[in-house]
Amino acid sequence: MYNDLFTIGPFTAHTYGLFYVIGIISAFFVTEKRGKKLGIDISHLEPMAIFFVITGFIGAKLLYCITRFQEVLQDPAILFDLVSGWVVYGGILGGLLGGYLYCKKYHLNFLEQVDLIIPSVALAQGFGRLGCFFAGCCYGVETHLPIGLVFPEGSLAPAGIPLFPTQLMK
Repeated sequence: MYNDLFTIGPFTAHTYGLFYVIGIISAFFVTEKRGKKLGIDISHLEPMAIFFVITGFIGAKLLYCITRFQEVLQDPAILFDLVSGWVVYGGILGGLLGGYLYCKKYHLNFLEQVDLIIPSVALAQGFGRLGCFFAGCCYGVETHLPIGLVFPEGSLAPAGIPLFPTQLMK
């Protein structure tokens, strides 16, 4: 719906990215608050969160490249496109793997950390879905039900066709 927020020179701020950043920051603060409330040592939370995010991004890009392998072979520049080409399941798996490695290195209880963090991952994902909605990506099938939404030109969804808003339903 509103894919681009503003452009300054070669930099364009996208609504999708803004919502992901809001989601990550919100998830961090909710995790921190929950950790304190549950009496869990959160002194390691900041560096672990950074590690989770980095390995999550790597996992999201890697799974995208696996699912679009032929396209990547034809155009390897896709690997370095930071604006598009992410798969959330790869991000979750990459983040979990990164979290496991971090916990192993610093002798932390991985399951305790996952129990603390996972509800916040769901919160971050909710913001991410709003980002998808504003960008018009991850759209559903054509529908003529009253719930159908028509995305404008410039969205990632086809313009002028009423689509089921799966971004808000997943």
